[in-house]
Amino acid sequence: MYFLVYINIPANAKWTQNGVTIAGGHGQWNANNQLNWPYDLFVDDDQTAVIADYGNHRIMQWKKGDTTNGQVVVGGKGTGNGLHQLNFPTDVLLDKETDSLLIFDWGNRRVLRWPRRSGTTQGEILIDKIACWGLAMNEQRYLYVSDIQKHEVRRYQFGENNYTLVAGGHGKGDGLNQLNWPRYLFVDRDHSVYVSDRDNHRVMKWVEGAKEGIVVAGGQHAGYALTQLYHPEGIFVDTLGTVYVADSWNHRVMRWTQGDKKQGTVIAGGNGQGEGANQFHYPVGFSFDRQGNLYVADLYNHRVQRFSIE
Repeated sequence: MYFLVYINIPANAKWTQNGVTIAGGHGQWNANNQLNWPYDLFVDDDQTAVIADYGNHRIMQWKKGDTTNGQVVVGGKGTGNGLHQLNFPTDVLLDKETDSLLIFDWGNRRVLRWPRRSGTTQGEILIDKIACWGLAMNEQRYLYVSDIQKHEVRRYQFGENNYTLVAGGHGKGDGLNQLNWPRYLFVDRDHSVYVSDRDNHRVMKWVEGAKEGIVVAGGQHAGYALTQLYHPEGIFVDTLGTVYVADSWNHRVMRWTQGDKKQGTVIAGGNGQGEGANQFHYPVGFSFDRQGNLYVADLYNHRVQRFSIE
């Protein structure tokens, strides 16, 4: 997910139903035109896609218009725990202030900072010994991380190991003060934290300082109905408060407007599991560019799909 992308998407916006492959799509392996389980991504101001290529232990960069080859920008040195290596990265975001990538290196249980300047050969550990999955950052440069073992979300002062609990922390469960495998995060301008509560099949909003969360999408058990989610993953919230969520096991991306929390609408996919241009096979992370075009990490198709806003 991208640092400080607050996008105004019209409430009636629609996207093309057929996606265009802008990264990967050439099978599952480690060539520069391939991806291996892409989990998350962000799209920079120039429409460059930066992708957490989980199965290849690397971060890839794909420039706009060049769909044939990506560039390895972090890792790609084999799996390992050296500062020049990654071990199953699950999330990547951009710290614009320092022009650095922040990466959750899941297999090494650490958050790394990697300056984007040329010649960088290793990263710096910001947080270690944490079973994190998703990352987010607000304009005060507080770093938010989800802990899938303790079922909680923590907020760190940038560069410090001390943290504040901001969601969950009451053990695994489906109460309003609990989470069950929290995955991806989004922080809005009011510092409310949105959490994809994966195994509770819901998206939760925790207002700053709250002791309990609010269900803003799903929460009606696992299922395919428009009132339900089935293992939600990536999330995004626009300036209108509309919640967008990758409904992974339903192979679709959904939109839930603030005025209608009972039911969502499908904006991409929803045509069954598959590799067609209008299908996904377990969508996970996604991102919008400044124009509102949608980019989806299509995990088991080993590709990133772009859906143009109409």
